[in-house]
Amino acid sequence: MKTNARCAGLVLAAGAGRRMGRPKALVRGPDGVSWVVRTARLLAEAGCSPVVVVLGAAADQVRAELSNEPVEVVEARDWTEGMSASLRAGLSALRTTSASDVTGPEAVVVVPVDVPGLTPAVVRRVADRAAGQGLVRATYQGAPGHPVVIGREHWDGVIASARGDEGARGYLREHRAELVECADLADGADVDRVEELPPGHG
Repeated sequence: MKTNARCAGLVLAAGAGRRMGRPKALVRGPDGVSWVVRTARLLAEAGCSPVVVVLGAAADQVRAELSNEPVEVVEARDWTEGMSASLRAGLSALRTTSASDVTGPEAVVVVPVDVPGLTPAVVRRVADRAAGQGLVRATYQGAPGHPVVIGREHWDGVIASARGDEGARGYLREHRAELVECADLADGADVDRVEELPPGHG
């Protein structure tokens, strides 16, 4: 089942994962699939097209993981700045490719690579709500999380304002993004440390 809105998918996978001890894009689930591949496939399964993956740390290794996946790869040269660098790189790539395409995506679903409990059902819920809303953020028992959906009309604003490791947080707050509860569908926890990994992941 696909989303009603025309949504691209954006995977933020550029971080070095210092607290994890390696890039989180390369962590593997119990099935042996890396988190970067799992996240890209999840967005595609939810109906996002195209799916763009932003690389940074260990870019060659992560790119190799994606060699057989139908994704667009973008490298954030300034990835050490934090999540905002990845977000700017991904949105800029989408803006460039869709600038002259009126049938292109109306919005983008943004997901960091370190949310292993995310499901396609959550992506579909927030993406469907984004049609006509412009800015939507998933919450889990009231706490803001991911995915975040950014309407095309907001891309330039997010690119201009995103700084440091906050991503679009300030922009979403300022523009009063709609919050959509998703705890009934998934565990939206970001995983930062080895001790936080779900069973079988490593």
